[in-house]
Amino acid sequence: MTSLSQTGALAAGQFLALALVVAGAAFVSMYLARKHLAAGEGRSEGADGVFWDVFAGLVVVVPAVLIASFTWPWAGLALGMLAAVTALAAFAAVPRLLRRQESRRAARKTQLMNEAAAERHKNALARWQRYELDPGYSIDYPAMSDPRQPETAALIRAIKAAGRPGGRTDRGSADTAYAPAVDQLERALAAAERAAGVNPAGLHGPDRAHS
Repeated sequence: MTSLSQTGALAAGQFLALALVVAGAAFVSMYLARKHLAAGEGRSEGADGVFWDVFAGLVVVVPAVLIASFTWPWAGLALGMLAAVTALAAFAAVPRLLRRQESRRAARKTQLMNEAAAERHKNALARWQRYELDPGYSIDYPAMSDPRQPETAALIRAIKAAGRPGGRTDRGSADTAYAPAVDQLERALAAAERAAGVNPAGLHGPDRAHS
């Protein structure tokens, strides 16, 4: 009685192991196949990739089903059905998984861009504030503080559009407009400086000596 019980437990364990292998192979095979289809490759390259993905899955699934069938036909049928159901479920679910992965990659990219933009934002504002706070710069380049100048007015609008330095990074990857706003701020600052006659080569920071 004990021997039969142990044999049954071993058979159940083997079937479970085969089921995990079959389900895993079917899912991975379909995942890779759908990923090839979604990669935007050429028709021949995509079809070739899908063929080898499916073939690799069958190389694992078919022997497992045959081994189970030799031991117990119903086990082979159950594994075959498990493989088919898993493949169909993966076929339906993989596009959503791929979209989530792409969304996470895009969110991470936006977050990194926003962090870099925050540093550029601070530098741009520090550069502009010299013309507001440093008496020497105010005297040398009065147009930089004159909102009647079109370029200065555009700069002020760009500063308002960019917001507080680093403040918009709190929204993380949700704010895809922050980095472009900082780009525009930098362009507007450069344009205002050109219009005011600023020579960038002659600027050495807010502590430069004024003649």
